[in-house]
Amino acid sequence: MSFQLRREEVLDGDRLKAMLNESPARAAQAILIAAREGVLDAQALLGQILLDGQGIERDQPLAMRWFAIAANGGHLMARNMLGRCHEHGWGCAANASVAARHYRIAADAGLDWAMYNFANLLATGRGVIEDQQQALSLYHRAAELGHAKSMNLLGRYLEEGQVCAPDLPAARAWYRRSAVGGDFRGQFSHAAVLTDEGKIEEALDWLRKALAGGNLNFLRVASKALQEAGDPRIRALASDYARRRAELELELVPL
Repeated sequence: MSFQLRREEVLDGDRLKAMLNESPARAAQAILIAAREGVLDAQALLGQILLDGQGIERDQPLAMRWFAIAANGGHLMARNMLGRCHEHGWGCAANASVAARHYRIAADAGLDWAMYNFANLLATGRGVIEDQQQALSLYHRAAELGHAKSMNLLGRYLEEGQVCAPDLPAARAWYRRSAVGGDFRGQFSHAAVLTDEGKIEEALDWLRKALAGGNLNFLRVASKALQEAGDPRIRALASDYARRRAELELELVPL
């Protein structure tokens, strides 16, 4: 069955994003049309759905090409995603140095996600010379823009006093902001603070939120940390974390 797409549906980036939740296949068709029309948001979105296989067959090399088209047109998130492709080897051979160049362009233009991703490379010395001071500066800039993951890492620098004066009250404030902002690592950090303060029920609520949103790498580390918690109510959650980790690991096993 064929159907017509209204032109405003084709060219409106926000409408295209909403359509992805309603009808991924219909949205993919509209996104493709809009991308060919030269709409930058649609070009970037087409790269994303090709990367994810959402409403369209997954094609990482083609996703990279559309990210590059949008990035060359000035789309900052597409530039950031092009960096992600090079960092993780999505559609190309992994190359952290090339990823760093893309992240830096978008970070210098003010994109919080690119600041965060570039800071991660600087903090670990991947593709660039390790520079903790610059990494901290980028995390701070992104955090001030409202980037929740950067808030958590900024808190970690302040708690540990790494390349800055230690400031535990400030660290805890950033952990809380990160948690409220929806970052699962920030929620875990904030829960640790609440546990230290004896606010176990509040801590448990945040740990459950972190469990619901956490990825596999986080769950692997977090489940071990919870096993060593002093409070038995906190330790009891370790089994929930381990169970969810096992579920995610099973999803990675080819059928």
